[in-house]
Amino acid sequence: MSADRGQFSSRLGFILAAAGSAVGLGNLVAFPVMASKNGGAVFLIVYVLFVALICFPVLLAEIAMGRHSRRNPVGAFSALTGGHQGWRWAGKLAILTPFMIAVFYTVVTVWILIYLFRAVTGGLADLATPAAFGDMIGSPSIFPWFVLLQIAVFGVLLGGVKGGIERMARVLMPTLAIMLIGLIVFVMTLDDAMLGVRYYLVPDFSRLDGAVISAALNQAFFSLSLGMGIMITYGSYFSREDRIVNSGRLVAVADTSVAFMAGLLILPAIFAFNPATNPDDLSSSSVGLIFSYLPQIFLSMQEVVGYWGASAAATVFFALVFFAAMTSLVSILEIPISYMIDELCYSRRKAVLVQAALVTTFAILAALSFGMSGFLTDFIPYGGAQKSFFDLIADTFSEVILPLVGFFACIICAWRWRDGFMAELAVGDDGFGNSALSRYLGFSLRTFVPIVLLFVFINSVAQKYFAVDLLRLFAS
Repeated sequence: MSADRGQFSSRLGFILAAAGSAVGLGNLVAFPVMASKNGGAVFLIVYVLFVALICFPVLLAEIAMGRHSRRNPVGAFSALTGGHQGWRWAGKLAILTPFMIAVFYTVVTVWILIYLFRAVTGGLADLATPAAFGDMIGSPSIFPWFVLLQIAVFGVLLGGVKGGIERMARVLMPTLAIMLIGLIVFVMTLDDAMLGVRYYLVPDFSRLDGAVISAALNQAFFSLSLGMGIMITYGSYFSREDRIVNSGRLVAVADTSVAFMAGLLILPAIFAFNPATNPDDLSSSSVGLIFSYLPQIFLSMQEVVGYWGASAAATVFFALVFFAAMTSLVSILEIPISYMIDELCYSRRKAVLVQAALVTTFAILAALSFGMSGFLTDFIPYGGAQKSFFDLIADTFSEVILPLVGFFACIICAWRWRDGFMAELAVGDDGFGNSALSRYLGFSLRTFVPIVLLFVFINSVAQKYFAVDLLRLFAS
């Protein structure tokens, strides 16, 4: 194993970095969209239950696998299964997945960076026009922004675990929280914002159905960055002097808190913009919400705070989303970099430069699939529609594959490495072995958690590629 893998300098560094990887567009944008489309408070309640009962055990399993093996996902899967080749291939899936997620995440982060620049320079009115987003993504002018983003992202990764990832998380995560709270306070002063608060916090259980359960489970799993090897890799940098359970609990709480606050920001803002809003009529697309709908909301605020006040609010919001995207993107890219350091014996510098070249190449191809290349725009038909190269990457690797990798991690910890898993969680935590949580983890990971994850995987395949929602089918 290479000597330059690195390690977090403290428990706080691990928590901030792990929370930074989890807190991203899924929390700040996708969560409010899912909440608005699925009953508001009812969705929130189901989401929190899934985080606690399903996702938290998987989170602890992945961190424990990483810390015990001190390896990337391929090394961890191999070490904990006696070097079995089948499991090693499962680990490679956990390397390919974050790499491909980084490809489409890079494209979206470039869009956010452009919107941030335009908001800062007084272009909010232009951003709020219906054609603004389509014109931007279809223009070659986005490519210089790729260079700026890649310099920033891979500059952090060159700094290593402590000097790059941890240092960035220590600055950006508190900044993100302060900006989010400030925006919430501002939105709460707007007329009719309380309509959104009521929809978000007062449950209407008549809205509870199979669609709400399915959406909440998918969102809970994806928002914690499970199934993409991040927590295994970050666990490999985690000190054996610190307790996994307490740290994992804080990561889950931080991630869920940001998602909750994002909903407390977006839904009141939507109702302040239009008190007659019917949440069922909102776009189900996170991209549509952030790049098309929200600029209109911020522009509407000029009646209260003036144009430059509205521009300032938009600037803070897009800076907030950019910081969240940056922390996630750095975390995602650390997975294939760690693989190259551990398994291929690359130096960190060589691994970072190779990843920079690969990700940039694929990200440019994905960016070309929005009209600049007809072949990449109409790349492949599935799910009842013609899909682009970008769509294929996003659908397959951000939604379909993740629960399958999480399923593999559960099987290893519950069956192949059960005693070792419990012993790893008990390191530095003398009371864990006889606790109710210990018994729950042992039971849940051996029974319903892997069953749920396998069903989510099968349902995701059915939804994305065949336009069939099995949960809704069974519920009806």
